Amino acid sequence: MFAVCVLILVLNAMFCVECNPSPVGDVVVERYSTPAACPREVKNGDHVRYHYNVTLLDGKTFDSSHQKGEPKVGLIGEGRLIAGIEKGIVGMCINERRKVTVPSHLAYGAAGAGDVVPPDATLVFDLHLLDLWNNADMVVTKTISTPKDCRRSIMRTDFARYHFNGTLLDGTLFDSSYAREQTHDSLVGEGWLIKGLDEGLLGMCVGEIRTIVIPPFKGYGEKGLGQEVPSQATLIYSILLVDIHNAKDNITVENQVVPESCMRKSVVGDYMRYHYNGTFLNGVTFDTSYQRNTTYNTYIGMGYVITGMDQGLLDVCVGETRRVIIPPHLAYGEQGAGKDIPGSAVLVFDVDIIDFHNPKDNITVEIISKPEICNETSDADDLIHYHYNCSLMDGTLLFASGNYENHQEALLGADKVIDGLDQGLRGMCVGEKRVVTVPPHLGHGEKGATGVPGSAVLVFELELINLAKGVPPGYLFVWLGESPKELFDSLDMNKNKEVPEEEFGEFIKLQVAEGKGRMKPGMDPEEIIADMFKNQDRNHDGLITPDELKLKVEEDQEREAAQHTEL
Repeated sequence: MFAVCVLILVLNAMFCVECNPSPVGDVVVERYSTPAACPREVKNGDHVRYHYNVTLLDGKTFDSSHQKGEPKVGLIGEGRLIAGIEKGIVGMCINERRKVTVPSHLAYGAAGAGDVVPPDATLVFDLHLLDLWNNADMVVTKTISTPKDCRRSIMRTDFARYHFNGTLLDGTLFDSSYAREQTHDSLVGEGWLIKGLDEGLLGMCVGEIRTIVIPPFKGYGEKGLGQEVPSQATLIYSILLVDIHNAKDNITVENQVVPESCMRKSVVGDYMRYHYNGTFLNGVTFDTSYQRNTTYNTYIGMGYVITGMDQGLLDVCVGETRRVIIPPHLAYGEQGAGKDIPGSAVLVFDVDIIDFHNPKDNITVEIISKPEICNETSDADDLIHYHYNCSLMDGTLLFASGNYENHQEALLGADKVIDGLDQGLRGMCVGEKRVVTVPPHLGHGEKGATGVPGSAVLVFELELINLAKGVPPGYLFVWLGESPKELFDSLDMNKNKEVPEEEFGEFIKLQVAEGKGRMKPGMDPEEIIADMFKNQDRNHDGLITPDELKLKVEEDQEREAAQHTEL
């Protein structure tokens, strides 16, 4: 018990007793290991943290901070350490190692220190300086690299995402976000961080790398941080700022390129097809539609995409490109999205609007040119021939009739073409040119077709080449005026009260030639005549007699009357 008390007494004396220097001798300093760079040396008034071994001249160790498991912390020039140590440690650099030989009059003098340090003993201190700071120190920042374009820097109340390596002054690593493969995310200036980081992060730009040196009283102070950060440790952070936003941020739209012609801008409820590149603020790509070689298709303004994108896709034109910057509270929030998008990430979307439409849209028709004289126009049941180019809204050509030997042919109203094109081909004059825009629900729909993407708006450039007027559904022949009052007499050209197929055919052809009647276009005339004759030859004897002949209109009226009678 006595020995322990003596040891405590000696140690207190060693570090707390001030001895007056004597002209007999001074400390001897041997600097046996010095760092390549020494930005700062110990001076009076500085605080130091250092390891030591103390021996007598015979090499006997009587004290060691290494054995105690923690370095010594002291204030230089205030008489709190023995005079020889205060003189011997001045001028040291971080990570320097030196031997300081202290004569007895600058140590414990003639009295010694109990049984541990004999009288008039010269002491040899082996010192290793770990840390150095002053109460007047401030947080020191040094920018290592900065991006060329810095539109925004960290301010108080901003939320920052950053990577860092944290070391002590001697280079010991105590923490790293890289090791965790995850950024450190925090509010700045609101006390979420140690004071030194709150100050040192201010003014940083995304992509900037800076070093922040933090004195202990703006770091973890006397308590330190677990086993990683010792008491009174100066901290050095190497910071890479990845991301920055504020809770008050809204979306930002940049780099808009709007086409000269914009017939319409998108509104809530439109269905849009667009390409995009999705990146973080540091430029790292997390997703792109181009790699999938397909557009992203969605309704806008209705919650089908993240809120910020819903807002950023409104009021755009077909063919417009823009950059939409979305803060996390309008994107995937603190949770992020899977492995690709971390929590609290600001997202940057560079979008290219391919097309959009509304489910309520009809076709749009733009007449390019029209002949001055137009006696008849195309309508349902007409057979038409036409030229066309079919493109997407961005101008991509899909099909063209010029690639085929013959003109394109269509019987309007017969489901031979998509609904929107069928509508767009009606009301045209021969020689007319027009542009018809067809929304997908009147085109090839969500599934698309061979060569046509799903949900694509189609643009047809049309020219009507010729037109054969049609007949109503169910008819093979129609009169263009009044039919003869005595139809059978007209048919019975040799007046023998019976009409064979040859005579019937000659009559029908004559009516067409004289412009009194019209056969169904698109069918072989001989086939039409054969079908018409068969319909009238009710007893199938190869002849039509007066009691067999009936007009199609009369047949329809009789059929309708019979249905009413049955009811």
